[in-house]
Amino acid sequence: MNKKKIINDPVYGFINIPSEVLFDLISHPYFQRLRYIKQLGMTHLVYPGALHTRFHHALGAMHLMSLAIEVLRGKGHDITVEEEEAATIAILLHDIGHGPFSHALEHTLVNGIKHEDISMFMMEKLNEEFKGRLTLAIKIFTGDYHKHFLPQLVSSQLDLDRMDYLNRDSFFTGVSEGVISFDRIIKMFNVLDNQLVIEEKGIYSIEKFLIARRLMYWQVYLHKTVIAGEMLLVKILERAKKLASRGETLFATPALQHFLKNDITEIEFFSTEEHLLQFSKLDDQDIFASVKVWVDHSDSILSKLCAMLTQRNLYKVEISNDEPDENRVKDLRERMGVFLNLNETDICYFVFTDIIRNRAYNAGSGNINILLKNNTIIDIAKASDLSNLESLDKTVKKHILCYPRII
Repeated sequence: MNKKKIINDPVYGFINIPSEVLFDLISHPYFQRLRYIKQLGMTHLVYPGALHTRFHHALGAMHLMSLAIEVLRGKGHDITVEEEEAATIAILLHDIGHGPFSHALEHTLVNGIKHEDISMFMMEKLNEEFKGRLTLAIKIFTGDYHKHFLPQLVSSQLDLDRMDYLNRDSFFTGVSEGVISFDRIIKMFNVLDNQLVIEEKGIYSIEKFLIARRLMYWQVYLHKTVIAGEMLLVKILERAKKLASRGETLFATPALQHFLKNDITEIEFFSTEEHLLQFSKLDDQDIFASVKVWVDHSDSILSKLCAMLTQRNLYKVEISNDEPDENRVKDLRERMGVFLNLNETDICYFVFTDIIRNRAYNAGSGNINILLKNNTIIDIAKASDLSNLESLDKTVKKHILCYPRII
């Protein structure tokens, strides 16, 4: 069977599957599942074109890895065929552990277990299946490899994951502020002392990359209507889990039923095969099929929340720099409690506060280093003449208040 396939990607055009093992990994059920997990969770409620998947994104990141290695080899850096394949596998599988609706349900279905840890667990299982072919890829994925620039291509402040998702998300949402010069940035890649650096003439492309990331967070990923949709989905799953814990039977696929009925800790998840087996069968379709059925559930809270989501009658979300006024929150809760005939405990599904954070650049964690012409390096925040670039290193924290529009 010919496994050297060509894929027509809407962002990059024709891309290649570079080796047989990569073809086999893409064909594996773990990876095919990503076809049914949206890259941007509930963002399509705001930007109707944002229906692309984690499958798209992983293939795009794989393509960028091929381009990056070609550039670095062209500049005289030694990368073996085995290292190239391993780095490409690592970037291809970096998101394999994502749950339904990507980040939206990361802390609901599996008790805050990070998707990166699940990705690692799945890669270890795949390594057993593929008789050790992923050993080097796992080293690169975990950062445990002596050529540090290879792990940096997979996970860093300027990794190929971020480069693809900014490019792809701006393409499918139509938000032009997220467009970056990915091809120029990759052409400016170089290596000094085993570290990934950017040549000085690429500094303006990096400035654009960091600013684009900040704008995409506020305009797309943390858009108040996206937050409304994702928080609603979280509250639906919280209610469903609570009902299941009381012994109530809810319609759900076997995979979703497993996570509704069982309160699984991190230790249990990684020590029992059954949990990973069920997780690997779980995708967006399991969740939304259940939500559609739960609209008619006898529990009025679950029914109301599901109706709000399916009819796009989302929470009103207020974002502010300061904590919401306690008296106003109390008043909203009391009014909503009367309107829906709910007690103080159950009103938290409809009126609640939370915090969102955005940090475009973290200078203390895997800095983006600029290679100057005198062969010294300097952090991008210091090298840039943009006065606002250093401010991107600060975490911006905002408070949100969510409540139904009917009040």
